[in-house]
This record gives sequence, structure tokens and C-alpha cells, in this order.
Amino acid sequence: MAQVIEAADIDFSMYMDLTEAQQRVKPATSWRQMFMDHIAGKLTGPKGVHLPWAKAEGKVVFTPGCVSLWIGINGHGKSLLLGQCVLSWCAQGEKVCVASLEMKPFKTIERMAHQWLDTRFPNADQGQQFMDWSDGKLWLYDQQGTANRKTMIGAIRYCAKELGITHFVVDNLIKCVKADDDYEGQKAFVDDLTTVARDENIHIHLVHHARKAQDEFSPPRKMDSLGAGSITNLVDNLMIVWRNKRKEDDKAKGKDVDEMDSDALLLCDKNRHGDWEGRISLWFHQRSTQYIAHPRDTAMTMRAYPHDADRGATR
Repeated sequence: MAQVIEAADIDFSMYMDLTEAQQRVKPATSWRQMFMDHIAGKLTGPKGVHLPWAKAEGKVVFTPGCVSLWIGINGHGKSLLLGQCVLSWCAQGEKVCVASLEMKPFKTIERMAHQWLDTRFPNADQGQQFMDWSDGKLWLYDQQGTANRKTMIGAIRYCAKELGITHFVVDNLIKCVKADDDYEGQKAFVDDLTTVARDENIHIHLVHHARKAQDEFSPPRKMDSLGAGSITNLVDNLMIVWRNKRKEDDKAKGKDVDEMDSDALLLCDKNRHGDWEGRISLWFHQRSTQYIAHPRDTAMTMRAYPHDADRGATR
């Protein structure tokens, strides 16, 4: 079953206080496998995980040692979409820990179970299936409210070193700094994240809010990240989640809408290690609360290959 990491039960101090020298001075044998793979000609391009949708495959690759910033207007579904991505990354063989500082682990598990099971009302057998599947794949860091910056860094190091976590989600940045206008704190925290991602060779996903605009009908862009502008310079990838509120408003008013007009967009506005930047159109699947690649698609399965639904597979 999904495992919960209780902050009060673990002493993160030894992971918080690791010095730069302790992190950087390593025996030559630390690079043994890399060197042997090089000799054998096995070293290829950077490996990583992909987004859940087949039409997005290869566009953005979330490689070890990097940080991705996920931004969006408040209420536009950043955490929900990222939760679906987490399930996909688990299905791709990764170990993922989610630190949701605004939501209790139970609620996070409940939302992910809905997406994985394709139902909002699972029975006991279905619930057990999800918990069994998540065992050894999914961890949750149990802390809500403001998180001390050093403690969060210590928790990430602990997860990487002791649990073998390969992806860590911090939801969200504002909970790890003093205030929205604590620009120095924001920059320092993101700088710390880039260091620990590199040192521990994991990928860190950081959720953040976009600045308030005149309305919600246009997607935010790179410069619309709330707070310190420098944080977008520090991260490797910038992903933007946007809901089509105009379409939602028109439907609520009983107006005719074009169902081929997407319900949401996922935009890549920075891709340091790739060539593609652009937008991916998505539609919301009500029963599963998943984002799907086409309005006539069924919910995707995450039990094996992550893109099965896009290729016509069924549960």
C-alpha cells in the first residue's frame, strides 16, 4: 500500500546538515557503474519519464538530477493533473513521494485512487487493488501547513538515500517560504532544490501559483510565475496548467460549446534539455477525474504501459 512518511517520527537533522564537502567528495568507485557502462557502449542519452499521453511522448522527458516547476492559476487543476502524472510515473517504474502541504495524505490517496480505478465510488475490493498496486511505488510526506525549508530539503535527501525515491513532489512553494513577497527565500529554496536534485540524482517537481491576471481566460506564461522571477531561471522545465474557464462558463450558462475545444492545456514554456516547447490539448474525463488526450477517449489505464488508453486499450 502507499506508505506515509510521518515528519514527527523521523529525525531529518543528519540529512539537513550535510555539508557541501560531504556531498561532493566521493570515492572514484561511486562512478563504477557509469564507467563500466561507458566501456560497454551502453551509455545513451539521458533517461527519464514521460507525460501520460501518447501524443506527448518524447516532447518533455523528466530526467534525474533536475527540477520542474509546475505553475497555474489557483483552482486550475495543477495538483490533480500532477497526481495523474505521478500515477503514470509509478507505472513507468519510478518511486514517487508526494509532499502535499495543503492536503492530508488520505485525500491525496483518495483522488489518485479515483483516477487509477476510473470511479469516484470504489468498493472495498477496488480500493484494495489500488493500495496493493501502489505498494513500493508511492509514498506521501505527512505534513500540512508551513514547512521549514531545511526540513523539506532533509526529507528529500532522506527519501532519496533511504527509500530510493526517484521523483519528489513539493506542493507548493509558498508553504516553504515566509510569504508571497519573500523573494530571497523563494530563490534560496529553489536553489536548494536544484542542488539536492543534482546531488541525489532525483527529479523534483515543485508546484507554484501564477500571478493574478485580469481574467482567467488566457493561459499564463513564464513571466507570470508568482514572486521571484529568478526561480524560472533556476529550474530545468516549466510546465503550465490552464483550464478553459470560458468553455466552462458558457456550458454553465446553457450556451452551445464546441466539444472539440479542449477543456485544459498543458504548456511547456521551458525545456532546458529538450528541443520542444508548446501546448498539449486535454479534455476532462468526469468519472475518473483524469485528463485525456481526446474528447472521445476512455480513461487511461495505469496498470502497465502508461499510454495504453491512447492506443485503444481497455481496463
